[in-house]
Amino acid sequence: MAEAAPQAQCFAGALNDRPEGYKYPPRVRFEILESDLDSYRRAADFLNFNNTEVLCLQHEFGIFGGPAGSHVLALLKEVRMPVVTTLHTVLQQPDPAQRQVMEELVLRSERLVVMAHKGAEILQQTYGVSAAKVDVIPHGIPDTPFADPNLHKARFGVEGFRVLLTFGLLGPGKGIEHVIGALPEIVRRHPDTVYLVLGATHPHLIAREGESYRLGLERLAENLGVREHVVFYNRFVSDDELAEFIGAADIYLTPYPNEAQITSGTLAYVFGAGNAVVSTPYWHARELLADGRGILVPFRDPQAVAEGVCAFLEDSERLARTRRDAYQFGREMIWPAVARRYLESFRLALAAHKTAPRATVGGWRLGRRSYDLPPLRLDHIIRMSDGTGIFQHATFTVPNFHEGYCTDDNARAFILCNLLEEPGRLDHLATSYLAFLAAALDHDSGRFRNFMSHGRQWLEPAGSEDSHGRALWALGVGAGRSRNEGHRRLCVQLFDQGLPVVKSFNSPRAWAFALLGVHELSRGNAEDTKAGVACEILTGKLVTLWQNCATEDWPWFETRATYDNARLSQALILSGKATEGDALEIGLKSLRWLVSMQKTQAGHFRPIGSNGFHEKDGARADFDQQPVESNAMVAACLEAFRVTQDPFWSVEAKRAFEWFLGRNDLGLPLYDYTTGGCGDGLHHDRVNANQGAESSLAFHLSLAEMKQVEPIPSPPTISAI
Repeated sequence: MAEAAPQAQCFAGALNDRPEGYKYPPRVRFEILESDLDSYRRAADFLNFNNTEVLCLQHEFGIFGGPAGSHVLALLKEVRMPVVTTLHTVLQQPDPAQRQVMEELVLRSERLVVMAHKGAEILQQTYGVSAAKVDVIPHGIPDTPFADPNLHKARFGVEGFRVLLTFGLLGPGKGIEHVIGALPEIVRRHPDTVYLVLGATHPHLIAREGESYRLGLERLAENLGVREHVVFYNRFVSDDELAEFIGAADIYLTPYPNEAQITSGTLAYVFGAGNAVVSTPYWHARELLADGRGILVPFRDPQAVAEGVCAFLEDSERLARTRRDAYQFGREMIWPAVARRYLESFRLALAAHKTAPRATVGGWRLGRRSYDLPPLRLDHIIRMSDGTGIFQHATFTVPNFHEGYCTDDNARAFILCNLLEEPGRLDHLATSYLAFLAAALDHDSGRFRNFMSHGRQWLEPAGSEDSHGRALWALGVGAGRSRNEGHRRLCVQLFDQGLPVVKSFNSPRAWAFALLGVHELSRGNAEDTKAGVACEILTGKLVTLWQNCATEDWPWFETRATYDNARLSQALILSGKATEGDALEIGLKSLRWLVSMQKTQAGHFRPIGSNGFHEKDGARADFDQQPVESNAMVAACLEAFRVTQDPFWSVEAKRAFEWFLGRNDLGLPLYDYTTGGCGDGLHHDRVNANQGAESSLAFHLSLAEMKQVEPIPSPPTISAI
């Protein structure tokens, strides 16, 4: 950029995947913590206050926090300068969360940059983006000299060999096994061939599987008799070292197994350096290697790879011509050339921004932006847990061993572990909570037991229907969200064993909890037919219950509103989103009524009290107010918001959450910032000072839910300038 625009003042912001961050050069002026929604807003403030003229956002799914990376929207919603977003991935078949994020990105960006024409095509066809808003700018590369590979080979001890190269973070998505599968034929025809695989194993793969993939490749090479022709450099290399590796290669291979890759930085780098390339026809390669600038071979076809490599090795004139053509074509991809095209995109963005400016500072005053959520503090949850599970009760802040454990609370705790974006210190406890649920299931009856003594003795042959439903809910969450494959597999197994009996239950809340579990399970097990049948049956039961009870004055499922009320509405909202019928309308209508019944004239949330509940045509109990009611309302309103995008629901979720923080009848906080615990309830004259598992988990579950959704602010009333 400095060469293309010497007067431009550019600085960078870094995204961190760990709280301690990294050591950055001075040009990094601000940092964002991936999972901390507030840090995105602080970054927006920094950019606004520094009068930044243009924000260039590099977007890739999987690096920003929130569902489908939605946290980045908090940044884009509050910056006042034009935004140019570079899309490193453009999904042709996004899931609903990915589509929603992409549509917001499109809405809040003046210009969109893609690195291949296929990306522009998908933006137009899948997302309805005007072609005039899209710039196709190639992936930038350094300007390296064109050199004879033989000049670099001695550096790596491969002088006299024909060198094939693949580099990048190692993982199954690279397709390296197909090149190794091609080596026997290549070596038979060209014994002086060696294949260099450069790069460390992807750290996420290391965390899940260790080096099993790399070891599998080594075994494959050994089994095929080509072990002496494959060299693995298992490390990161500097830019200078990488340039030398690329310079030593006769042929570069990108045998990626999937078509839907719109950008490959490694391909751009080696192509622009003048390498001959043999590649599968993923989108980026298909464009870059068109018109004879490389050789394309079918996906997952070692024989075709062998033929492509040998076509170059057996035709030195073609190899030399392809290298020269690639190098010449690559001059349009070097950084100064790319920077000039970005500058033009920035100019267009500034012009568009002046035509349709963002709101002034007044439009983003405190009342119109999301407020700061409390920081995550799990001290009390950890204090309440041991190797068996989480204790039910506490005396003030001290676990009460005498009351033992229950399935209800271990289910809630396991759900929390899977909702947290950074489980951190709860990782080991998640295993304990799941082990408790596994032990709770009586495999003969298919029922979950609920209460266990401190001495690990079950106190009943079967728990309540509600506790059974909560266990299924937690298992569905684990099956659909857990990062631990062993957890996911066990959750699916236990869920399948515990699901059939729910059809015979009479508790509407057990139906609702089980439905929540079914919908969570579907995140990763969409084809589970048994769960699909159960969803239809349980949804039908709740709809029938509503139809038999609801009136205009009492639009509810029962003649009595008791506990965990909003979960009934939430379950139907989820079912209605996934299927046709009346479920969604009933879910939203019942929830809107529940909101009206639990809102005071002063404007704060007042849950139906457990000291009598609320009978139809009777007085409602105002106390004792339970944290689970606020948690249920937060979750249900946020689900309604996700479905409808109506800001009404995000406002009501915030209202219910603030009950924990002191916006309630007594003006007293139930959440204890010093311990991370939550009082067991709100009485007419005090907060219950005992910080049991149910109440503390209710707060932390609500906090986790609030952190996952970025509410839509109401439109500013102050006009733009």
